[in-house]
Amino acid sequence: MTSELQPPQPAPRWNHTAATLKAEMDDLLAAARARLDAIVALPKSARTFDSVFGALAEMEASLHGPAQLLTFYRDVSADSALRDASEDAAGLIKQFEIEREMRVDLFEAVKDAHAASPNVTGEDARLVEHILRTGKRAGLHLAEAERNELKALKQELSALSITWQRNANEERSTIAFTPEELAGLPADALSGFTKRDDGKLETALKGPDVGYITSFAKNSETRRALAVARESRLAVNAPVLDSVLAVRRKIAKLLSYDTWADYSTEVKMSKNSKVVIDFLDDLEKKLRPVAERDLQDLQALKRELEGPDAELQPWDWEYYGRLFKERALDLDSQVVKQHFPVEHVVSTTLKIYEDMLGVTFVALSNDVEKGDVWHPDVRRFAVWETGATDASGFVGYTYMDLYPREGKFSGTSMCPLVQGCVQPDGTRRYPVTAMLASLTTATADRPPLLTHFSTVLFFHEMGHIFHDLCSRTKYSRFHGVAVAPDFGEAPSQMLENWCYEPRVLAKMARHYETGHPASDELIQKIVAGRYVGIGRFQMHQLFLAKFDMAVHIDNVGQDYSELWARMKEEITLCKRLDDGPARPAHCNFPPLVGGDYDAGYYSYAWSLVFAADMYRTVFAKDPFDVEAGRRYRKQILEPGASRDEMELLKTFLGRLPTADAMLEQMLGTAGKTQK
Repeated sequence: MTSELQPPQPAPRWNHTAATLKAEMDDLLAAARARLDAIVALPKSARTFDSVFGALAEMEASLHGPAQLLTFYRDVSADSALRDASEDAAGLIKQFEIEREMRVDLFEAVKDAHAASPNVTGEDARLVEHILRTGKRAGLHLAEAERNELKALKQELSALSITWQRNANEERSTIAFTPEELAGLPADALSGFTKRDDGKLETALKGPDVGYITSFAKNSETRRALAVARESRLAVNAPVLDSVLAVRRKIAKLLSYDTWADYSTEVKMSKNSKVVIDFLDDLEKKLRPVAERDLQDLQALKRELEGPDAELQPWDWEYYGRLFKERALDLDSQVVKQHFPVEHVVSTTLKIYEDMLGVTFVALSNDVEKGDVWHPDVRRFAVWETGATDASGFVGYTYMDLYPREGKFSGTSMCPLVQGCVQPDGTRRYPVTAMLASLTTATADRPPLLTHFSTVLFFHEMGHIFHDLCSRTKYSRFHGVAVAPDFGEAPSQMLENWCYEPRVLAKMARHYETGHPASDELIQKIVAGRYVGIGRFQMHQLFLAKFDMAVHIDNVGQDYSELWARMKEEITLCKRLDDGPARPAHCNFPPLVGGDYDAGYYSYAWSLVFAADMYRTVFAKDPFDVEAGRRYRKQILEPGASRDEMELLKTFLGRLPTADAMLEQMLGTAGKTQK
């Protein structure tokens, strides 16, 4: 029995305090610096692939695996002191990486080892390529004064990024309404609000309650008040972003890139900003007629309900979008929601992935006092190859932290915690991953329920979890989701198709009270609803991508609040919120600063090309095809970033990818599902 097997690698312990976290981080960094010094001290004759490139890879693995566990507390801990210590640790890691990449003596050792290693191949060659490219992008070819300036700028950028993230994590803005002002919201949504002494119901300006108000509140003024409050909730980050962009412009100029966007895209599949801009412009041209039709539909519905002179307002889009979809399909979103209880969605999702990829999840104990998990709500699993009979069948560990709480990251995200790799003694280090979400909680008479949209999002993020679990690379830097950012979303976007497959929905959609599967009629309506409003949704995504590119090709600086308001109106066709000065709504857009999505948000649209093609070519005939699932695991998930992403696609598809399937999905099918 798999459940009786002992994993060959112990699970992490989650028992840190602020003091022990700091001490452990200091030790990790001291060991890493000592390892770099040892590489630099090698005589030229001893600088080989193994002694330099191999040693650097070992240093990365020994530092970043443990360090990511420490920096994860900032997203999940209920202890503010521990969150602060974790945030500080993240800053120390960034500072170390800046120091490392700016060391000329280390780069000299790298160049000597490269000259002595002309015949490396495969993943070893990719390691060499990436480390050499890092040296170029670090400006090690510059004069000493310029290098010092660059180092100072990168340190400033690191500090600003930490401030941006801390401000976002610690933001506690709320808004309150009377019960009458919240008329239309489902009862299970209202249960998540806090009742104040004055009788009003209060909620945070982030999290799932926001979506309920925008989609269900009948009172237009309620929706407007929320929209205004949301636009200003992170105003504190406006000057931070201005500084971030100014520093990025200086760095790009020092390194002789035309713009920060060109610097950023160099390491992505797109390679330069012009390719991205042309791609987004072309997609906008194709999608605009669909978006215009969506606007006309919503405008007509509002006038039908509110009179011939009623004009669609910015705070109306989600509300009337929901109403239009329900009317067009005769589909009540609350009836749909009753068929997606969280526990059933989670278990069914795991079973689908287990069967497709040939793995098995085994639940482990969750004793907080023993450090098994960081909070009692967290679930922990050991993952094994299906049918494993010994430790060689171990795959890794994963955690699920699914419900909102104070101090926790408020979105839905997969977090890679420890990357798999081959260790110096030849044994394998196994991956550790976590799923964070803020799903709706239970009420007095209902278990937690998901909308179909939230179900798709959960299924998507679990795709990232399995990408990381199933990867088997030699080096940790190439493990799992460490692929080019504009390819990283493609596997999970492809997997979203399962949530619109009738056979999958027949398994996943079960009524929370009766346990009966959704009717064929309801399933067909859910499937048909996929493309209702697709133009509106995709144009909003394009707006975000184009704004991201605009601020990163801008070399002078400007009023980004105004730029956001103007571009949003031009691209999404949604009027600006009011006629006054633009509010800093762009500060609600985390990818501008965090992660790998600066000048990279286009990746969601870009990778849809690959996702649609992979699904139509390999899975559309039978999404339960075990052979196709194993091929997907072997050819897309397992290599991680150890091979060029386009080569992975060519192997999997048997040819170069095309945009035909994506355009058919967005334009052809969308045109058939709406009238």
